Amino acid sequence: MIKRLRVQLADRSYPIILGRELLSDSAHYPAAARTGRLIVVTNETVAPLYLDSVLQALQAADTVVYEMPDGERYKSFAQCQKILDLMLRKGLARDSYVVALGGGVVGDLAGFAAAIYQRGINLLQIPTTLLAQVDSSVGGKTAVNHRLGKNMIGAFHQPRTVIADMSTLRSLPERELRAGIAEIIKYGLIGDRRFIGWLEKNMSALLARDETALAHAVAVSCRHKARVVAADERESGQRALVNLGHTFGHAIEAHQKYREWLHGEAVAVGLCMASDLSCRLGWLNAADRDRAIALVELAGLPSAPPPGLRASRMRRLMQGDKKVAAGKLRLVLLPQLGQACLSAEFGESALADCLQSYCSPR
Repeated sequence: MIKRLRVQLADRSYPIILGRELLSDSAHYPAAARTGRLIVVTNETVAPLYLDSVLQALQAADTVVYEMPDGERYKSFAQCQKILDLMLRKGLARDSYVVALGGGVVGDLAGFAAAIYQRGINLLQIPTTLLAQVDSSVGGKTAVNHRLGKNMIGAFHQPRTVIADMSTLRSLPERELRAGIAEIIKYGLIGDRRFIGWLEKNMSALLARDETALAHAVAVSCRHKARVVAADERESGQRALVNLGHTFGHAIEAHQKYREWLHGEAVAVGLCMASDLSCRLGWLNAADRDRAIALVELAGLPSAPPPGLRASRMRRLMQGDKKVAAGKLRLVLLPQLGQACLSAEFGESALADCLQSYCSPR
């Protein structure tokens, strides 16, 4: 069954199309993408699996493909430069399309290229990982990474359409599936206590790739994301709440130079640390803190940072977060399960205690 959701942004509103076996059906693609010049950005893992289906559906006479290496460390200026070089050589114009076929790295990088090429051209997101389908493909955040901070260099650039074909999840490695579940858990923690209960009861079905369970989890997550984006497109307030756990997680990724853990794995630890800090502040009770951490562990995700990451280093890396304002670190925390807030009033001593308890001194 195909579901259609909508991100409401006035004249820039767009559909999120959820279903199975969507990629080869041209009816789901914007008509303009099937008639004009375009570039498909994908990676070496996804291309052999799905590129032919997408090209067949697009039926565009003038298509160029950029196939990048797979991995978070390639979400870089260097890769963006190569995409832009190809776009310029092929003479893409303002009515051209950039098609992002892949996971979050491909979507962010291709989206950033689309945002800055001729001050913005059309973007079509085709997410092929669970994490990208429930989070990164929706909302128009695009970026490249820098050695001093993740996603610090980017632009808001909304897609014309998001096509989330859940058939692609059949080929998704187990580790990538679990990483995507971290973002799904996040939506329950920040705004849907009932969904937390559903996840606790249905986690084994999600891990077994039960189609009904996955379809429900993806749809609920996308509805949450679409509602937040519509209310706060450029993250001036409410939208920051979808970054629960991300300040901690981004610090872990930067520490590892984006080479070892997946984004969702780092976010999973961040969810646990944000829950723990919320409890230390007297906001979240201990039972609910433990419930949040148990849900992360139920998904088979890490609940502590990698060995060797010192508390002092993690604190320095966290200071490079986008949510820092007037020199003060702001964190998304939990007054209670299903409710989040953005605050700078957490107290450095409480944060220091949290970091010390989680980070290995070795």
